[in-house]
Amino acid sequence: MTDNDLSKLAFDEPILMVGESYHNANMYYVTGFLAPDMFAYIRAGGKEYILVSRMEFERARKESKVENILSLDDHGYTERLQQTKNPDRAYCDTVSSVLSGMGIKSLKVPKDFPVFMADDLRGRGFEIDVAPKLFEKNREVKTAEEIEKIRHAQDVNEKAMQRAIDIIKSSETRGNSLYFDGEPLTSERLQREIELIFIKNGCDANDTIVAAGPRSADPHYAGEGVIGPNQLIVIDIFPYSKKERYFADMTRTVVKGRPTQEMLNMYNVVLEAQDRALKAIKAGVTGKEINDMVSDCFERHGYGTLRQRSKTGFIHSTGHGVGLEIHEGPGISDAGTEPLVPGNVVTVEPGLYDPEIGGVRIEDIVVVTEKGCENLTKFPKFLVV
Repeated sequence: MTDNDLSKLAFDEPILMVGESYHNANMYYVTGFLAPDMFAYIRAGGKEYILVSRMEFERARKESKVENILSLDDHGYTERLQQTKNPDRAYCDTVSSVLSGMGIKSLKVPKDFPVFMADDLRGRGFEIDVAPKLFEKNREVKTAEEIEKIRHAQDVNEKAMQRAIDIIKSSETRGNSLYFDGEPLTSERLQREIELIFIKNGCDANDTIVAAGPRSADPHYAGEGVIGPNQLIVIDIFPYSKKERYFADMTRTVVKGRPTQEMLNMYNVVLEAQDRALKAIKAGVTGKEINDMVSDCFERHGYGTLRQRSKTGFIHSTGHGVGLEIHEGPGISDAGTEPLVPGNVVTVEPGLYDPEIGGVRIEDIVVVTEKGCENLTKFPKFLVV
């Protein structure tokens, strides 16, 4: 391995993971090999192996961080498939044979390990121990190279945000609707424009939030329909690099027109809460302490919080880790009881929500350092466009 030395990875026992690596972050993290089809990762005796199909063998040799590449066909997969006519059976037989050949009798597997294979291996006498967080803790601490990959995704993110803001700013009011290019401006139009920026810059996104009006009070409502003037517009963008696989995350809230006094109050308090959190984040502080600080700020201003079991106000946690997954550890939340360490990459995204008015959320992404944090987000913060 290059970015993450084998000696730093979790557990001394043999490890087996099986899956594709487009969506399985642990598989990509330990192998650096991007494959749409299932393959196996084995760690045993201080060495790492991946077991791939014949078609992927040469590519794996060139692209994977793992030095020892094994071919399924060299270990009898094709013959077993011809005999059993059952791909799952042939695969289990082959993996079992490889493990036995390495002298492995017990294994750590991740929580998303295929049940059919776990049952099969147990039936053959292997001891299977499910480790809930196999490599997740290692992934929480980013290397300098990983941080640069996140920074690249964030640069693209800010280009997309700028495009969305420019369109809203250029739109004109006609009655209760905003118009752009002679057509009603919709959440869907802005989402498409954002995604076009991603395509041009080698990124993609699982979803993009452009939510306007009262329904923006639902934090994960993606948004749809025509956007009106004088409404809160929550724009939450979280792309990942298609090549490097790392995510970025950012939210801005704007109004085209004149916000109400309560909208202004909400925005200013969210900005204050975020500023307090950004100034407090550093190595040694826990995510819970940061989250409590944000909740304290909101409660002082008379807004409800999640810890009060309020259904309005601050109804989610302050932030989460970002990396190969958009939501990973460490959490800036009540569950974040372990001290932050240098190299953690987390979001800081306090928000206030009122179903009669809408939502305000402001989100930056930062790297934890010994004495503070580095904010990877350079995009300015303003309410009125």
